[in-house]
Amino acid sequence: MGYRLEGDLLEVCDCKVLCPCWIGEDPDNGGCRTALAYVMRAGEIDGVDVSGLVVAVTAWIPGNVLDGGYVQKIYVDARADEAQGAALAELMLGRRGGPFEALAALVAETVGIERAAIEYTVAEGSGRFRIAGVVEAEMTAYRGPGGRVTTLHESIFSTIPGSPAYVGKAERFVMREPALGIDLDLRGHNAIQGVFRFEHPG
Repeated sequence: MGYRLEGDLLEVCDCKVLCPCWIGEDPDNGGCRTALAYVMRAGEIDGVDVSGLVVAVTAWIPGNVLDGGYVQKIYVDARADEAQGAALAELMLGRRGGPFEALAALVAETVGIERAAIEYTVAEGSGRFRIAGVVEAEMTAYRGPGGRVTTLHESIFSTIPGSPAYVGKAERFVMREPALGIDLDLRGHNAIQGVFRFEHPG
């Protein structure tokens, strides 16, 4: 039955601003430690309404983003019921096709899927993202001389293909993820946010 989804994405990582992964270059630190969240403002997966829910990922990318080999952990919104939680997990594992399948093809290992309280109050590149006990991030968007948010278009890599991304800076990025061997507490690193609309017939 596929999916029809629209919402927001937020991604933070330990690269400097702007993360080179989006233009297909190697991460600043050789590998990339990152967290991202998809907020489903509206939509459904295989007929299951997931409007208002969030699914997040923590990940280690060992080299160039296009080469794959990612190791990830998936976090499903604690507010989701059983059917919603299963649908969101299946989506992120790439089992529902479309752009999520393309992204999942770069993942070598998923070390776990957990429920968590996820907070996301980000708009036009500024706001806060939190996975309880795991990730804390606060970011501010870059703006041009006219006050409009700086955006990235037509990048070779994107977690929201076909959509522009708002370029920002994480004023704070904390990620403590034992499953991936990650313990970060950073200031002034990369943050990218954007809106998406995906439709895949299944």
